[in-house]
Amino acid sequence: MKKIEAIIKPFKLEEVREALSEIGVSGLTVTEVKGFGRQKGHTELYRGAEYVVDFLPKIKIEVVVTSAMLDLVLETIVKAAHTGKIGDGKIFVSQIEKVIRIRTGETDETAI
Repeated sequence: MKKIEAIIKPFKLEEVREALSEIGVSGLTVTEVKGFGRQKGHTELYRGAEYVVDFLPKIKIEVVVTSAMLDLVLETIVKAAHTGKIGDGKIFVSQIEKVIRIRTGETDETAI
């Protein structure tokens, strides 16, 4: 089993969610986060004063999938989240050792 963490632009969330649903991903977790990479920050104007925004708003999607689904899910996220502009985001993949569904006690792949 693999855990995928994708950091994407906020306006791409619905498109990514719909694309993942279409390929059979049954659940995911979404968190509003802030950060920066190569995009750095940007300057904004507020009441005539210019200020620097160091951390940009992003969305973090977390999903656990079977190893067999990993490549399809990664391709789907990349395709749905892609704009071609700086700041599109990153995807991180980790190994998951154990999953337990609290309600039923199911474990591992049956608990996903």
